[in-house]
Amino acid sequence: MSSIFSKIIAGEIPAHKIAENDKFLAFLDVFPLVQGHVLVVPKKETDYIFDIEDAELSEMIIFAKQVSKAIRKAVPCKRIGMSVIGLEVPHAHIHLVPMNTANDLNFTREKIKPSQQELSEMAEKIKSNL
Repeated sequence: MSSIFSKIIAGEIPAHKIAENDKFLAFLDVFPLVQGHVLVVPKKETDYIFDIEDAELSEMIIFAKQVSKAIRKAVPCKRIGMSVIGLEVPHAHIHLVPMNTANDLNFTREKIKPSQQELSEMAEKIKSNL
């Protein structure tokens, strides 16, 4: 069964794309914890991140690292937190979240609700730092 991320990858659902190559896609989370919250997904549909082959998982982390550097330049923060939860969408993904406190990476708190314009502006700001 196709996940929402597979539909984003296929272009069936719009997304604020940050970076893309033949194996991975990074795009803004539309239900972010904080401004600049990005999701990194493999294009190959895999439910559980630790089912990804070692070499490809290493490449995914390196891809996420490159995106995290651009986020850090675009969003004032102390760190970029990384989290893998994988319960909401059956498609492996990494959350990259700008952090100033540990609570910025707390997935039980209420998400912010940026407008499409704010998301578009944030995407451009991050992309300009790649």
